[in-house]
Amino acid sequence: MASRWLVRLALLFTLVPLLAACGGAGQVARPTEIRLDYAYYNPSSLVLKKFGWLEEEFKAEGITITWLHSAGSNKANEFLRSDAVDFGSTAGAAALLAKANGAPIQTVYVFSKPEWTALVVPQDSPIQSVADLQGKQIAATKGTDPYFFLLRALDEAGLSPADVEIVNLQHADGKNALERGQVDAWAGLDPMMAQTELEQGSRLLYRNIDFNSYGVLNAREAFLTAHPEYVSRLLTAYERARAWILENPDEAAQILADEAKLSLDIAKKQLTERTVLDLSPVPQDAQHEVLKAIIPIMQADNQIKPEVDAEAALSALFAPQFIKTVAQK
Repeated sequence: MASRWLVRLALLFTLVPLLAACGGAGQVARPTEIRLDYAYYNPSSLVLKKFGWLEEEFKAEGITITWLHSAGSNKANEFLRSDAVDFGSTAGAAALLAKANGAPIQTVYVFSKPEWTALVVPQDSPIQSVADLQGKQIAATKGTDPYFFLLRALDEAGLSPADVEIVNLQHADGKNALERGQVDAWAGLDPMMAQTELEQGSRLLYRNIDFNSYGVLNAREAFLTAHPEYVSRLLTAYERARAWILENPDEAAQILADEAKLSLDIAKKQLTERTVLDLSPVPQDAQHEVLKAIIPIMQADNQIKPEVDAEAALSALFAPQFIKTVAQK
């Protein structure tokens, strides 16, 4: 009897802290920290970071908000894959690539419909068309929207990646390489693309907004499963930031300019000329169709393993229920 009682007592001491950690039966577990990225290509993230609305939202619960800078979609995916952030900002194409290659993430929010990438050449370049890029060196960041934009533009012109030399550089380094004459063209990304246009006279060789996949916020599946209520609360703050930018475009451009250390003219060019924020934030059919068209390009470039069912990965990518809950409030 004594030994049985001791076993029950030991079980009780084991279960009590576990139940407390889970917040009790029927309650949503509370995270101690929420980790997000901020990116110059995600203006809503800059507004949230500037005004501290997430810190304000979760302060009473003792939840720490931690920000990490993403220099591009590839970096955001690295952060998500390594469990450095819970939420990361990428292009839709980059999110699909990560998902297809096994990253346990889902897209929970659409923050923009951008024209944030184009093919850029120096002002005095003799190159006049995508076809003229044959045999040329082109800077691009693999795994990002500019990279897939480049592949689609080449394909449309009857060229393949083998017909050019793609130099894998992070976005800022690609811009610098273009301006120094180290490459013939660059698959650019705003705001750096706008910067080289206005400051160096670089010109956009080829534009096609339909080749730009949407700007999306992705989350680790483990966080979505453990803290669904907190996902919806975070997206409520994201919607607040998006609405604020639409109402205060000049102030939002100044925030971008200050954060990225750019002139206000460059920031305005990105935000007012090439970024659509007045759109549905729910990941749905429009994003699905854009990404479906990119799958053959990814497969042809061996970005997705041959044994992977890319269509299934796309079908499992979106988790719209969290932002739909916000929209219904």
